[in-house]
Amino acid sequence: MTSRNLLSASLLTLALLSVPGLSQARTVVEIELAPPPPRVEVIPPPQRQGVVWAPGFWFWEDGHHVWHEGHWIDERPGYHWVPDRWEHYGNHYRHEEGHWQR
Repeated sequence: MTSRNLLSASLLTLALLSVPGLSQARTVVEIELAPPPPRVEVIPPPQRQGVVWAPGFWFWEDGHHVWHEGHWIDERPGYHWVPDRWEHYGNHYRHEEGHWQR
């Protein structure tokens, strides 16, 4: 790759990353097996100000559901956290990743 092509590719990448919503790549997982009910979590107290709780969720890994524990994440002013969830579509279930929303 020439330096001109490399520069063009780098500038395109930076431009795409600056577009809201494109900077966060999302993985789509669609399966036929419903996830188990969510686990009951005891939410620990936050260790500092400026964090929000991201609840635990079931994720599909290596052919089965695996529980991912909830955790504290840094808040984003002007946004709220939409937790991970599974949506039922016909005879499939699609994992919708947690994300920040205005």
